[in-house]
Amino acid sequence: MGLNKKSVDDINVKGQKVLVRCDFNVPLQDGKITDENRLVAALPTIKKLIADGGKIILCSHLGKPKGEPKPELSLAPVAKRLTELLGQEVKFVPSPVVVDDTVKAAVDAMKDGEVILLENTRYRAEETKNGDEFSKDLASLCDVFVNDAFGTAHRAHCSNVGVTKYVDTAVVGYLMEKEIAFLGNAVENPERPFVAILGGAKVSSKISVINNLLDKVDTLIIGGGMSYTFSKALGGHIGNSLCEDDYLQYALDMLKKAEEKGVKLLLPVDNRIGDDFSNDCNIQVVKRGCIPDGWEGMDIGPETEKIFSDAVKDAKTVVWNGPMGCFEMPNFAHGTEEVAKALAETDATTIIGGGDSAAAVNILGYGDKMTHISTGGGASLEFLEGKELPGVAAANDK
Repeated sequence: MGLNKKSVDDINVKGQKVLVRCDFNVPLQDGKITDENRLVAALPTIKKLIADGGKIILCSHLGKPKGEPKPELSLAPVAKRLTELLGQEVKFVPSPVVVDDTVKAAVDAMKDGEVILLENTRYRAEETKNGDEFSKDLASLCDVFVNDAFGTAHRAHCSNVGVTKYVDTAVVGYLMEKEIAFLGNAVENPERPFVAILGGAKVSSKISVINNLLDKVDTLIIGGGMSYTFSKALGGHIGNSLCEDDYLQYALDMLKKAEEKGVKLLLPVDNRIGDDFSNDCNIQVVKRGCIPDGWEGMDIGPETEKIFSDAVKDAKTVVWNGPMGCFEMPNFAHGTEEVAKALAETDATTIIGGGDSAAAVNILGYGDKMTHISTGGGASLEFLEGKELPGVAAANDK
């Protein structure tokens, strides 16, 4: 995987028009931004380009307008909030087709150090199909392209991949650079012992991840909903727990592979179970594979928490993707919290792979204790699968 990419630090964009693909896919409620983490994360790259004296044209998608202008998915609120965060105007230049003559005129009139924001790139149907026409439209606005949107790096779209075909200089921003450094190096060149913790609901969505990580890690920990598929494969009784019957043989194959590779594969030894999928159900703790009919596994048990926490104590690199149980229910957040606490207390490089694990770590208040929290759930998973990400590959190599 070519991970040595040119970044904004390798260029100076004074007097040049710079198109920056950011990840401004923020949650909106009644036109108000309810979580602005992604905006804040984009500021360092934008500030660097302003300081250079470039003419900065920002673009991003927001939600899934499916190739047509949907007013409730306009980036107007983002321009307003970015103006406040940057302390200088971010001029919104909306167009239902994202790039038109009005937009080109606004770009031509820019002075060095000014910033404008284009409309939602997914207003154009070609965006998600990586169609040439829209890629050319975007490229026609700029001299230099900067990709700082890791959250879409696993997708080949016009605004992060297609545009690079028509621009000579394509580099990554600080956010992308950091993601590549942490996730890429963790997987390709980890400091050992290297421990990976996988949770979440489904084995099927993590098949290639498990397979790839067994070639790289010293210890692989499996919790969350997908552990019940392993439990059943081993002959256990799992009641109404989540299970993918199509993956029972796969689970056994992975256990065998771990053994052949000398990798410690840790499964829960006990579970917190409920008689209903709700926070106020009846709860008991049982040994793995001893879940009675009418009950379902909702979290790892206390014994397992101790084993999993001990396993990360002496680690030097830990990657965590997916919660240990139904952490959105307070009564079943305990396992996820204990793992988060163990990671907070270790000296290891701790990398949280976006999505639910990032949400859990932040909600539980351990966010600032982690070395790196990825901004892209799907993209970080594909990194852990060892896939090359199109959005990373498209940038110029050093």
